[in-house]
Amino acid sequence: MSIQQNQALFSILGTTYGGNGVQTFALPDLRGRVALHTGQGPGLSNYVLGEVSGTQSTTLLPGNLPSHNHLMNANTGAGNSGAPSGNLLAQGPVIGGVNVNEYTTSANTTMNATSIAVAGGSQPVSILQPYLALNYSVALQGIFPSRN
Repeated sequence: MSIQQNQALFSILGTTYGGNGVQTFALPDLRGRVALHTGQGPGLSNYVLGEVSGTQSTTLLPGNLPSHNHLMNANTGAGNSGAPSGNLLAQGPVIGGVNVNEYTTSANTTMNATSIAVAGGSQPVSILQPYLALNYSVALQGIFPSRN
């Protein structure tokens, strides 16, 4: 904005939001941002007038995820169905009077960590905080506001 045409507004905003301070200055641009009050609350960071920070999305990597386990489903029932709806290990079928066991019973052991692959595709995840879109306006004419 032109300083010459908006001297009162420039005296309040200065170059806080941009401009060269000689001929131009800028208004706050909230596109893609949420308004945040200046100052510091208990246990919160200090925010300075005109400070810009944050991002709309980030990519989570396996190292960003909390430590967790994956379960493996199994069943002692017969594995004689071709339908994949159960998606679990089962007891082998009886073929010609012989029980075909593909898996043998053993003591409980911890599964090798590499047996289950990492899930996910390192896709960006939205981290926008909840927001309400509003129209902000700045008066260019009218009574000069008090600094108090």
